[in-house]
Amino acid sequence: MKKFFIRLIMAILMCLCIGSGTQLMMVRGKIYNLKPGAAETAEFRNMEVYPQALAKAEEAAGLYGYGIGETLSVWLVQNRYSLKGDEELTLDNFALWRGYFNYFRREEYGELKKAAEAVWNDLVYFPVAHLEGEKDVSFDNSWMSKRNYGGERRHEGTDVMPPGNKRGYYPIVSMTEGVVEKVGWLEKGGWRLGIRSPHGGYFYYAHLSSYAKDFSPGDSVKAGELLGFMGDSGYGKEEGTTGMFDVHLHLGIYISTEHYEEISVNPYWVLRYLEGQKLKYKYDL
Repeated sequence: MKKFFIRLIMAILMCLCIGSGTQLMMVRGKIYNLKPGAAETAEFRNMEVYPQALAKAEEAAGLYGYGIGETLSVWLVQNRYSLKGDEELTLDNFALWRGYFNYFRREEYGELKKAAEAVWNDLVYFPVAHLEGEKDVSFDNSWMSKRNYGGERRHEGTDVMPPGNKRGYYPIVSMTEGVVEKVGWLEKGGWRLGIRSPHGGYFYYAHLSSYAKDFSPGDSVKAGELLGFMGDSGYGKEEGTTGMFDVHLHLGIYISTEHYEEISVNPYWVLRYLEGQKLKYKYDL
């Protein structure tokens, strides 16, 4: 019943907007941002979500029980897929537009919401645990930058760089709970592990030096579970190739859409979001 009234209110509000040319243009603009296939666009896949906006989305999720992905899906559409935190991101604003999208754009909104939830809803920990006495890791926004190994292509992830070039030293943990889908050697990714989270996101950890245990497809993984250690494996057809680049973690995040079984999204903003959620790891001496 509550959902019905929200949709009814939104329908009335949108009708009233027709009396104002400016308001109608604003509404049309937001509708255009929710065109079919929006989850497959570069704008959504490279969505900029700054920490201030994420804090507001977490507030909405906590107060009303919405997942963070659902909250972001509405605000992203409203703001052309860039949320820096200084926009008018209010809970009333979210509720009204959510009702409108569900009433007038149910199919398009449902697809986008599912994609946003796959990226954001299951996140718990930063993928590299912090080592006591060590400097923090670093990362830049390198999604879609050029790569040349194996032919010219685009970088579909974010590289997390350690403070020292030590193979097999820096611990990699699962960002989410989930199920192992892929494990083993890839020519470009080296020793890698791919985990499917409950909302459908595929989290890809590449260039490992070793695994924490003998993982197999179908194994359940807990958020924060040790997966293995950072390395420099890959860029070689021969299994076990190392030394072709500096030690680092390549993190990829993939979603499935109507037309793509697997399509990448930019992990940079996810890593920014999780910077304050690093587990601590200490070697026994």
